[in-house]
Amino acid sequence: MIDWFSYVQIAVALLAGVFCLVSGFARRAPNDYTLGATALVELLLVVQFVVALVSPAAGNPPKGDVLTFWVYMVSALLLPAAAAFWALIDRSRWSTVVLGVACLAIAVMVFRMNEIWVSPNS
Repeated sequence: MIDWFSYVQIAVALLAGVFCLVSGFARRAPNDYTLGATALVELLLVVQFVVALVSPAAGNPPKGDVLTFWVYMVSALLLPAAAAFWALIDRSRWSTVVLGVACLAIAVMVFRMNEIWVSPNS
């Protein structure tokens, strides 16, 4: 993993999460903006996945538990997709809130993945 990219990804996920939560609590159904913000978070996760695959070959292996890292990565990849699927099926304001919670969860998961990658005692 690349530190600066992880921090950018965390910031984007936090901003998207807060935006979706505010939209949901303002009684707005999922729209192009909330789904687009969630899609951006997913896109950054896919890039992070590719970086995590290539990094060990480039001399940057994880220092923590590899299995734990990959469980976080796969779970993180599935979470925004599941939230977006929910939002497309249930067009209520609570779906927008679910998008926000998913994005905030991704921010925490990416922080933890970065911690596992750089710390040998994680």
